[in-house]
Amino acid sequence: MKIPGFIRENLLLKMTSLNAVVISIRLAVSFFIQRLLAEMVGEVGIYKIGQLRSVSQILTSITSLGVFNGIVKYVSEHKEDKDQLQKLFSTTLVFTVIGTVFTALTLILFAPLLSEYVFGSIEYIYLVRLIAVVVPFIAIQRVFYGVVNGLSLYKKFVKIELASYLISATLTVIFLFQYNLNGALVAIAITPIVQVIVMMFLFIKILREYVQFSKLTFTTPLAKSLLAFSLMSFVSTVLLNYVEIDIRSMLANKLTEQDAGIWTAMTFISKNYMVFSGSIFTLYVLPKFAGIHSRNGFITELITIYKTLLPLFGLGMLVVYLFRDLLVDLIYPGFTGMGPLFKWQLLGDFIKLASLVLAHQFLAKKMVRNFIFSEIISLVLFYGLANYLTRDYGIEGVVMAHFFRYIVYFFVVMFLVFRYFKNKNPKID
Repeated sequence: MKIPGFIRENLLLKMTSLNAVVISIRLAVSFFIQRLLAEMVGEVGIYKIGQLRSVSQILTSITSLGVFNGIVKYVSEHKEDKDQLQKLFSTTLVFTVIGTVFTALTLILFAPLLSEYVFGSIEYIYLVRLIAVVVPFIAIQRVFYGVVNGLSLYKKFVKIELASYLISATLTVIFLFQYNLNGALVAIAITPIVQVIVMMFLFIKILREYVQFSKLTFTTPLAKSLLAFSLMSFVSTVLLNYVEIDIRSMLANKLTEQDAGIWTAMTFISKNYMVFSGSIFTLYVLPKFAGIHSRNGFITELITIYKTLLPLFGLGMLVVYLFRDLLVDLIYPGFTGMGPLFKWQLLGDFIKLASLVLAHQFLAKKMVRNFIFSEIISLVLFYGLANYLTRDYGIEGVVMAHFFRYIVYFFVVMFLVFRYFKNKNPKID
């Protein structure tokens, strides 16, 4: 299919349109699987699957010591500098070995405790220990994804994403029919293995051009630079997913596990349409911001991104809201408590999108203190407001907290980003 001229001339639109095709396929498959899960395991099963996905997200950061965004930044900046890349990957090797060993041992030794805390029962000890075995694949997948994103190989990226997702989805369906909820949980847990196999098949030739595996050494020449990204990843990924786990547990204890499942289902829908933005941030926004050093250049690029992305996402979110009841009937039949959650979730997600575009300047310029400060404000607000509002508004209080939190976050990030340019040397502005 021939791409229209105005899209070909705009890299962001080109990537968005290509991404849209792949993610539309993902959405269709995801909705089918969510429908099956809703019918076969109900709200309680959805709640436990949500807990597992949050744990998986935490592990993507810890197993590689959070170097993903650092890899994206330095690969995009030094893709022609083999020596610098070798230093980067040698440091990454040490980080991933440390992160993998620490994570695997923790999961094995504290499996009963973790099973009780995350799933509310010790019957999932086997699952925690299975994840410990999968940990090396989680680390490898995260590092390789960083390279793909740093090179801005968006066509290769979407092929890897689509192939690995379809294979994982097939496994989930097979395991679900064979072993019900336990089967679905196992299939989700082993997804990183599938992702690594697909990535090796589709990407290994390109990877060898940039990573000289035989020359990797167990040294850390870029440790100080990557540790900054580790700290940022810990705050944004580990703490965020810890808060989500704790809020689900709070809903299960204060209300019911069914309510926790309904909120989890709402976040699944949200994450499915927000996934459109994920690869755009790492493939386009982060490398682009990394190469911009003036206030005027940043504002010009920011306006371009906003003009391209916000209308598209706003229209999509409006369609989701108008057809929310049909969406719930199609994907989560019987989840009657979801309807009132949409308006708060969608409004919050729209402001979140605008905020995250700005916040990628923190990653691009390694503004560690600003990043951590804004993220902690966001998480504290979400956790505090969710607990407070739930008392008066029930499950709706959590999505209200989501909306209010991102209003504050947007203005905090905007202030910090433009203060950065104000404090820069005027000669380079």
